[in-house]
Amino acid sequence: MRTSVLSDWLAQRLERGGGQPLYRQLHHLLQQAILSRELPAGSKVPSSRLLAAELGIARNTVTQVYEQLVLEGYVHSASGRGTFVADSAPDEIVGASGVEHTPLVLSALSPAALAPLAPLTPLAPLPPAVTQTLSQRGTRLVAGAGVSKRQGGAFMPGVPDVTRFPARVWARLHNKYWRRLRPDLLTYAPGGGLALLRHVLADYLRTSRSVRCAPEQIIITTGIHQSVDLAVRLLTDPGDLIWTEDPCYWGVRSVLHVSGLETRPIAVDDEGINPSPDDLQHPPRMMLVTPSHQYPLGMVMSLARRRMLLEYARQQQCWIIEDDYDSEYRYGSRPLASLQGLDTAGQVIYVGSFGKTLFPGLRMGYLVAPEGLAERFATASAELYREGQLLQQAMLAEFIAEGHFTSHIRKMRALYGQRRGALLEAVAQRYGTALPTLGGDAGLHLVLQLPPGVDDRAVAMAALERNIVVRALSGYYAEASRAAPGLLMGYACVPDEEIAPAFSVLADALDVTLKGIR
Repeated sequence: MRTSVLSDWLAQRLERGGGQPLYRQLHHLLQQAILSRELPAGSKVPSSRLLAAELGIARNTVTQVYEQLVLEGYVHSASGRGTFVADSAPDEIVGASGVEHTPLVLSALSPAALAPLAPLTPLAPLPPAVTQTLSQRGTRLVAGAGVSKRQGGAFMPGVPDVTRFPARVWARLHNKYWRRLRPDLLTYAPGGGLALLRHVLADYLRTSRSVRCAPEQIIITTGIHQSVDLAVRLLTDPGDLIWTEDPCYWGVRSVLHVSGLETRPIAVDDEGINPSPDDLQHPPRMMLVTPSHQYPLGMVMSLARRRMLLEYARQQQCWIIEDDYDSEYRYGSRPLASLQGLDTAGQVIYVGSFGKTLFPGLRMGYLVAPEGLAERFATASAELYREGQLLQQAMLAEFIAEGHFTSHIRKMRALYGQRRGALLEAVAQRYGTALPTLGGDAGLHLVLQLPPGVDDRAVAMAALERNIVVRALSGYYAEASRAAPGLLMGYACVPDEEIAPAFSVLADALDVTLKGIR
């Protein structure tokens, strides 16, 4: 193939001064020419000096492209002989019509071959046999995903105010550990996590949450999702029955769905999860509860209900996962003791996270395993997840030991309590008692109850069009027929002065729907 033919073909497709750099365009064109056999296997490509001169571009650009193609295996260099297209393509390429494809450069002297094309032709879509390969559980997971593209602003639930995090203290600890770098902090984490963090965390949980645990029972994870996943993998088999609260957190429900468990949603009342006589006749292998602050409705599980669940679990030999969601943030009363602290049979797995108390991007949580299973939990965690982040674990351990963690929680509890009050006041000023709120005594959000018949998902979409993020309460229920309409409104990450104006915008969107049902 003559160099001038290739140069003309490339020149007609390069966009000078376009959105894509010349390097990327040239690499793409040569790559596609080789894949489609425009440049046949074994053909020699022009020298970088010659091709650069004919295209009128810098030689360094061509050299870079050639080097990249060599690394990717498209071409190879022969010392003293030049650069050649690698012999890695199939002997013939047959199109969808069954007709063998003729390489363009081999017929490049025809006018049709040199017709102008878009400089970066998109790759052809993959055939259905390749694209439609999700498993049933994968399809179900993606279809039911509740994750939001927005992770902040009014009124995103469950997001703390990361701007108030004591960054200087964290930076000091970060610099300290990098200056005195220990090689053992750069490798995989030992089973269960860094020993120092497990010790200080055990002290904290015993003091603040009445959790009964030794450091060896604590397993450091990446958060609630991984903690639940680990417990489910070790203590259940596909097809086992698990009770979940209804409504419940959609993220944990997704973890359970892909695990192959049979989930049974159990309605909640003012005292928490409330299994019916029929439910009690079908003992689960495991149940997942949020006793200190039910998510999303916010009620606290009564002592009587806690004792009933623990006795039932003891009699039926089933496990309880206690998700201690937002337990540190109670307004007007002290944080409540954990369910795990009442457990005398060793059947409660306690899970928590630093995502709300520090910052979500830390991606660090913990699981307290029953004493007799702790070593096996640690082994399984290391086997399944190959954890690391030992530097961050060391920093967090010192952050807690120096008192910064509890100090930060105290400050944020006061701040969030103030913002909670501002949001409750904004609701009252607009609606009086017409739209009650739930869950305002704790946590980082409250629920605005809506009248029956209101489409809370439509309200959430209308609010999003006005740059306000809320979550529809109905989406947290397992079955639409039992769902109650409402809006989850997070206040933690909203500056005080923005709460009232933002709620006014939300209320304007809501009023359109309310007028339609009156």
